[in-house]
Amino acid sequence: MRTMGAMTDPEAALDLNGWTILKQAIAPSQCRALIDMYTDEKRFRSTVTMARHGFGRGEYRYFAYPLPPPVDALRAALYPTLVATANRWNETLKSETRYPASLPAFLKRCHEAGQRQPTPLLLKYGPGDYNCLHQDLYGEQVFPLQVAILLSAPGKDFTGGEFVLTEQRPRMQSRASVVPLEQGDGVVFTVNHRPVTGSRGPYRVTMRHGVSTVLSGARFTLGIIFHDAK
Repeated sequence: MRTMGAMTDPEAALDLNGWTILKQAIAPSQCRALIDMYTDEKRFRSTVTMARHGFGRGEYRYFAYPLPPPVDALRAALYPTLVATANRWNETLKSETRYPASLPAFLKRCHEAGQRQPTPLLLKYGPGDYNCLHQDLYGEQVFPLQVAILLSAPGKDFTGGEFVLTEQRPRMQSRASVVPLEQGDGVVFTVNHRPVTGSRGPYRVTMRHGVSTVLSGARFTLGIIFHDAK
């Protein structure tokens, strides 16, 4: 597994666009092992059918604690590479919230606030499935960055199904970005808000993410969210 420290100036990419790609976050063999976990129901605390809730089409499953070791290791390794950006963004936006250096310390804060349910998840899409634009907010404790890792191979396992981000700046029309991912690549992106510097200083930008319609095959994704849920 590679961490963001191995990337070229990821903080600059996050500041510029609100997202950055983590190339080959996990190996193809790890991708296959995670996909195989999807049918092992005892690993999960809940299953969500998107159409039932108006979220889109497809299905996802939230892991139960204890997380599978590969997922737990990824979550623990990625958090420290992102916390400096998270704290700098909050300082820029004049938020008093600061995040601790380690994931266990942050999760302790979540659990004390009643957010005790794990949020890492596996998502499964088939032909015609998609994920509406949304934000993964589960309570008052929110870490401002999260990671999605593509487990399937585009063009081989599935077609369509691009990862999409939108950015809404004040008094401007929304800007959309399509993030090019290969199997094993991760995208680090904004959960909710990020700062952008304008002519009058920093201002708050709202971002949402989703997945376009899958045209054929099966698309699996691992989602790494750092705040837990109520």
